[in-house]
Amino acid sequence: MNLRSIILAEHSKANCNRIVRWVGTSQKKFDELFNLFLTSEYRVNQRAAWPLSYCVINHPQFISKHLSRLVKNLHKPGIHDAVKRNTVRLLQHIEIPKKFHGEIMDICFGYLSSPDEPVAIKAFSLTILQNLSKQYPEIKNEIKLIIEERWEHETAAFHSRAKKFLKS
Repeated sequence: MNLRSIILAEHSKANCNRIVRWVGTSQKKFDELFNLFLTSEYRVNQRAAWPLSYCVINHPQFISKHLSRLVKNLHKPGIHDAVKRNTVRLLQHIEIPKKFHGEIMDICFGYLSSPDEPVAIKAFSLTILQNLSKQYPEIKNEIKLIIEERWEHETAAFHSRAKKFLKS
C-alpha cells in the first residue's frame, strides 16, 4: 500500500478510518504514518494528522519514541491548524512524560489565550492543562484567569469545556 497516495486520495472520515485500520497494531506502519505527518509537504502532513491522532488514541504507546519530534513540530511557524488540532487531541489521551510537561504547558497556555486559535485547539489544550493540573495544582488559577478573560469572546464549545474545568 502506498500510504502517501491513500492520504492524498481524499480527505474523509472513511479514508481516515481506512488508514487507522491499515496501521492496526503495527508500530512499523505507525512510524511510516508519523514520518508522512512530519513531511514538509503541506497537504500530506495536514491529512496524515487526523488518522495519526486516532492511532495514538487506540495505541498510546505508538507515540512514545516520537514524542520529542511531535512536540518540536508544534513550534514550527505556520503549521496548519489540522496539525495543531490533531496533535493536541492525541496529547489529551496519553501520559505525557515529565520532561515535556513545561514545554507542553507553555504551548497549551499559548493556544488557550490566543484570540486567533480555533476553538477545538483551545478545548483540547484546556483538557491537557486540566490533566497536568493534577500534578501542578498551581496552574489552576492561571487557567481560570484565561477562561474568565476569554469567556465573552469564545464559542459554546469553549464554554462547555471551560465549565467542566471550573467544576473540577
